[in-house]
Amino acid sequence: MALWMEAGSEPKTRNEIADLEAISSLKESAAIELKEKGNEYVKRGKKHYLDAIDCYTRAINQKALSNSENSIIYSNRAHVNLLLGNYRRALQDAEEAIRLCPNNVKALYRAVKASLSLDLLNEAKSYCEKGLEQSPDNEELKKLAKQIDLKGSEHEQRQAEVSKAVEAAKGLVSAFEHRGLRIEKAMYQELTGLKKPILDKNNILHWPVLLLYAEVMSSDIIEDFYDCPPLSWDTGKAYTRDAIELYYEAGSGVCLSKKEIIKYLLEGTAASHLENVGSEDKDVALGSVVRGTGSKWVRVNEKRTLHDVLKDPNMIIPGIPVFFVVSRKSSFYKDFKSGNWAPPEIV
Repeated sequence: MALWMEAGSEPKTRNEIADLEAISSLKESAAIELKEKGNEYVKRGKKHYLDAIDCYTRAINQKALSNSENSIIYSNRAHVNLLLGNYRRALQDAEEAIRLCPNNVKALYRAVKASLSLDLLNEAKSYCEKGLEQSPDNEELKKLAKQIDLKGSEHEQRQAEVSKAVEAAKGLVSAFEHRGLRIEKAMYQELTGLKKPILDKNNILHWPVLLLYAEVMSSDIIEDFYDCPPLSWDTGKAYTRDAIELYYEAGSGVCLSKKEIIKYLLEGTAASHLENVGSEDKDVALGSVVRGTGSKWVRVNEKRTLHDVLKDPNMIIPGIPVFFVVSRKSSFYKDFKSGNWAPPEIV
C-alpha cells in the first residue's frame, strides 16, 4: 500500500499508483473545501476572521493545489490579515501569492495596501506599478498610486523638517562651545514649555529668559522686552526698580554633553524621535564649572550683557537662562541672602 511507502520513493505497482492518486485527490478536495470554508468565515465578519485564517493555512498545508490556486489562498489570507491590522503578515502572504503567480492583481493590490500601512513607500510604489501593468484601468490601484505620491511628498517634507531641526541644534551646540557656555538639564519647563534659544543668520544667540520672583515663586518670561504693568501680588510696593536685585544660582548641576544638548534642543521638533544624533562626535560634557565656597546666589551686575553673564565660570544654563528677582525692601530678602531659602520643586 502507498501508505507504507518510504518518503521519497517512487510507486512501483499499479495499486501503489492508484493509492497515491486517491490520496492526492482527497487532499485536493480537502484543500478546496477548506478554502471555501475560509471564504464563508470572512463573509460572516470580524468574529470569524481567525477561523478564516486557520482554514486558509490548513488548505495551504495540504500541498495539493497548483501554484495559481495557492496564490489565491495566500492572497485571501493576506486580505484577512489586512482586515485584522496584521500588516507585516499581510505583506508576507501577498508577496508569496505574487511569487506563485506574478499576475495576481488582487495580491499586488494587497501588497500595496500592506506596504503603505508599514510606511514602505518604495515597495508600495513598485507593487502598484506592477499591478497597473497587469490591469491599467484598475481604479483602486489608481487611487493607491495617488496616495503613494501624496505620502511620498509628505515624507520628503518631514525629512526636510527633521534635517533642518538637526542642523539648527548642531549649530546651537557649536555656538555654545565657541562662546564657552555650559548647559545643564532644563529646569522649570512647567513654566517655560519648550522655549529654546535661537541662532540667527548673523550668528547671534537669542535667549528666552525666565525671571523667578523667589519670594512668591511667580514668574515672567522675557521673549521681547516691553513695558510691563506693576506686579499684582506686590501689595507692599517693594518691587520697585531701585530696590530689585537679580541673581542666578551658582552651578550645582551637571554640564550636559553635546549629544545630550542636541537631544534637548530637538524636543518638540520634527526630529524629536531621532536617537544617537551627534554620536559621531566624542560625547563629553560641554565645559566644566568652577565651584566656589561662597554663596549659592550670585548677584548679576545689570550693566553687563547677557552674553557676559552666561559666560561666568560658575554659571550653568538650565536649558534657558533663569534669574531670581528679589527686593531689598522685602522681609524675604534676608532669608534669601542668608541661603535659608531654596526653590521649591514645581510639579
